[in-house]
Amino acid sequence: MDYKYGRLSLPVQAEDFKRGPVLQSVGDRSMSLLALVEVNRGQWWPWGHKKVKLYSFLFGLTVAFLITASYVLNGDKKGLLLTPSPYHVQVVSNTGHHPYNLTFIRDYASVKEVVKSIVAKVEFSHRRVPDLKQLLENEPHIFSVIPRKFLTSIKNPCWFEEHTGNGTADPYGKNVYALYSRRFQAIYEYLRSALREHLYEQGGKRYRLRCLPYFYIMGQPKCGTTDLYDRLRRHPDVRFTTMKEPHWWTRKRFGIIRLSDGFNARYPMKDYLDLLDLAAFQIHDNLLGNRSKGRAKRDIIIGEASASTMWDNNAWVYFYHNGTEEEPPFLVQDFIHAVQPDAKFIVMLRDPVERLYSDYLYFGLANKSVEDFHERVSESLQLLEACLSESSLRSCVYNTSLNVAMPVRLQVGLYIVYLLDWMSVYSKEQILVLRLEDHAANCKKTMHKVFRFLSLGSLSVEKEAEITRSPASNTRRPADLHLGPMLPATRDLLQQFYQPFNQRLAKMLQDKAFLWTQP
Repeated sequence: MDYKYGRLSLPVQAEDFKRGPVLQSVGDRSMSLLALVEVNRGQWWPWGHKKVKLYSFLFGLTVAFLITASYVLNGDKKGLLLTPSPYHVQVVSNTGHHPYNLTFIRDYASVKEVVKSIVAKVEFSHRRVPDLKQLLENEPHIFSVIPRKFLTSIKNPCWFEEHTGNGTADPYGKNVYALYSRRFQAIYEYLRSALREHLYEQGGKRYRLRCLPYFYIMGQPKCGTTDLYDRLRRHPDVRFTTMKEPHWWTRKRFGIIRLSDGFNARYPMKDYLDLLDLAAFQIHDNLLGNRSKGRAKRDIIIGEASASTMWDNNAWVYFYHNGTEEEPPFLVQDFIHAVQPDAKFIVMLRDPVERLYSDYLYFGLANKSVEDFHERVSESLQLLEACLSESSLRSCVYNTSLNVAMPVRLQVGLYIVYLLDWMSVYSKEQILVLRLEDHAANCKKTMHKVFRFLSLGSLSVEKEAEITRSPASNTRRPADLHLGPMLPATRDLLQQFYQPFNQRLAKMLQDKAFLWTQP
């Protein structure tokens, strides 16, 4: 299959505004402005009472230009999704009068009105779930590798795949993960030799055991997923992929290596499966009763921990956009469900206000301060409000250009939007939702929840203590400790903004703790 993408010139006219997002990154660093335009499916907004909304929206885009130009000129691009669009779009320049000046985004009272406007527009709706035929047509490479049924004799989803390579061929020589990750090349050296020992011969053919994850730690960023991963991988029945965050379902299968780079060749499904081979070899030994290495027989399961799995669908507009839809026709969970309807998922959540501040501190931004965070929040809220003035909540949450334009990732904290969409294909019983606050207060209790959810075997007192008493992982960096808490005004704005989303989340989970009303 050819994964090269042509560039189509689409001159933007006034009547083209309001459709789905299109993003362009201009190559030269000194001129790298995000050309953010909204293209219309139908007609131009009628003039009159909507003129103010139009000017407000264009003002928001202008602010995005200025923000991005500032980041790029300072060489501070980490955390921005500067992926070039397969479409070439002309930059639209607006010279009209804006109803607000730049002090608007710093005006606390005005931004509070923006938050009220957003809250008034919050409306949750059901999504249309695509059928299997549509999924097959759009991602045939996934379904050409994964069988419809797995081995019933083991707990983890695995199958035997015919190995057609000869004895001298390197089965991992073209694995893109190995090519771009030097620290994992030593592991692949081991896998090359170990594969020969784990080929199963039958009927004159050779087979290798292939596996998918039994469970996914799928989100959210800065919510304790690293700590959960570090503890869970110490369980004797749990193995993880060779690298912690492969991001295959959300990014690598589209050819996104890093968010700041453009599109590359897609990572094949087989390269992703290679990341599970180390664990698959151990499952293979157990399956065939191989005790030669002194291993006790264990019912091993494999986990995958990419914190982008739950929310990141930013690539959809480049691959599934047919020019008529504002919402993604396919989400990550649609494809995972098509091949793994029985998969399990673990979600770790945190007060979205604190999550956003932690997210801001995590990225290597220059001149970080509580005042800078406040301005970024204010600017992001205004951009989101402008989008909601013309589009649905789901359209804005999955709007790629809006997500890139916002100086802070407000949308990642809208947990209920993502969970509702995941539960459109998976049952509530297949998704374990935890709170970081509970995990920090009583790690032993939350880990027991995880063990029960994954149906893991019992542990010795010593092993359980090793898992539950170890220090927390991935805490705030010392360099950021001097910043202290966010400004009270910023906290007030964010609490009001996230409140309706938290209320719906607490109602769905039947747990008031997810309101995060207690300090």
